[in-house]
Amino acid sequence: MKKISLLTIGLAATVLSAFAPAKTETYKIDTQKSNIEWTGKKVLGQHNGEIKLASGTIVTEDNVPAKGSFAINMASISNKDLTDDDSKGKLLGHLKSEDFFGVDKHPQAQFVTTKITKTGNGAISVAGNLTIKGITNAVSFPATYTVSGNTLTAKAANVKVDRTKYNIKYASKSFFDTIGDKAIDDEFTLNITLVATK
Repeated sequence: MKKISLLTIGLAATVLSAFAPAKTETYKIDTQKSNIEWTGKKVLGQHNGEIKLASGTIVTEDNVPAKGSFAINMASISNKDLTDDDSKGKLLGHLKSEDFFGVDKHPQAQFVTTKITKTGNGAISVAGNLTIKGITNAVSFPATYTVSGNTLTAKAANVKVDRTKYNIKYASKSFFDTIGDKAIDDEFTLNITLVATK
């Protein structure tokens, strides 16, 4: 009877481990610790603020984010750059109106991943579908993540969204040639911070 070498055993273990199922964990997004910072620019300046999340989950495989989704509470949109309450109220009222996000009819936006690819240590490339005002478009962006104990933190900076793809055309130079210095950029940017626990 031939002896089984240690090398053979090692190779067999390597092959078996390659086909072993990945360890899957589900993390629930903490809506109090997570947030989205938004920035919208126009010819004569810009505005910025925050939006809160309503819910969401992130699923990891071997401690790497593999898929996820989250809902955004559009009614929570706030402004940080204006100090005058009247001006701030007018801006937020306009952003919640049909000219922009139509919050009464569409109280939530949603993002659902379609593919997440690991690109480095603590780095991933995220692709998914973003739904605003009932309209869905594909978006993609790089992100970073850390896992510490029962907590996963994921961040993405400067995520660009073209508002006109969601039928938000107010004061867009792409649709109104004579808008002049009242034009608002078609793209707004998001800085996303997700904190989730299992």
